[in-house]
Amino acid sequence: MRLTVRDTKEQVGNYVGDYIANRVNSFVPTPEHKNFVLGLPTGSSPLPVYRRLVELYNEKKVSFKDVVTFNMDEYVGIPRDHSESYHTFMFKNFFSLIDINPNNTHILNGEAEDLYKECEDYEASIKAVGGIDLFLGGIGADGHIAFNEPGSSLTSRTRIKTLAYETILDNCRFFNNDLSLVPRMALTVGVQTVMDAREVVLVVTGQNKSLALSQMIEGAVNHMVTASALQTHPWALVVCDEDATLELRVKTVKYFKSIEKVQDEVEAKYGPVASVRLGLRGPTAA
Repeated sequence: MRLTVRDTKEQVGNYVGDYIANRVNSFVPTPEHKNFVLGLPTGSSPLPVYRRLVELYNEKKVSFKDVVTFNMDEYVGIPRDHSESYHTFMFKNFFSLIDINPNNTHILNGEAEDLYKECEDYEASIKAVGGIDLFLGGIGADGHIAFNEPGSSLTSRTRIKTLAYETILDNCRFFNNDLSLVPRMALTVGVQTVMDAREVVLVVTGQNKSLALSQMIEGAVNHMVTASALQTHPWALVVCDEDATLELRVKTVKYFKSIEKVQDEVEAKYGPVASVRLGLRGPTAA
């Protein structure tokens, strides 16, 4: 796992947006894997990333017309056109602002007649396009990823989940601070679904995420902090702001900053590394 620290959440968004655009531009299609496949989150954490990607698109520095996306989750029981559905969120903040083919966007249907089949079909759809190349995500204040709440299996797949009370409270701000309006269930990709991606990039910003970040990076891998599973991922990158590092040990932050410094020096001298391992061309980060 690699940790990159930036001063502000805006700088985090710019860094990750540039990183993803580079991955898209560097992708080399094959007969078996024709499209770059992105896993995407919702919430406040990825908004600066989406803003940066839209900016790069408007500057004609990246195109999404051949990109396929799969979102992490969706509430159960609210229609797609609900103001707080994740379908609405994605089209409002990203999809409608770029050149992506709507048919290439996949978001779980929380109103499906058969929710179990919806989850099974979602996994099958991911497999059919050759798997996810890069899964962008965030973490909750309790260290959950997607809606894989504390106690979730680290080998879980897309399924129906009951939300933890802390998550319901956290999401209350999106529902006019009316607790009764917040859905109690959601469809979510599993921890293993995320782990199967060739690369995972997490955005962690704000002091309220600092304890979760320290547990995720410095603690043991365990199902009470589901994002900790990424310690075992061969290609995971966490990008955070300074506020999110408050609970990390000083030596941990210094170590990862020193690694980034050396990496920058190596790439400046010898060019980008690790592109062969990822099956990509162009600049990469190890």
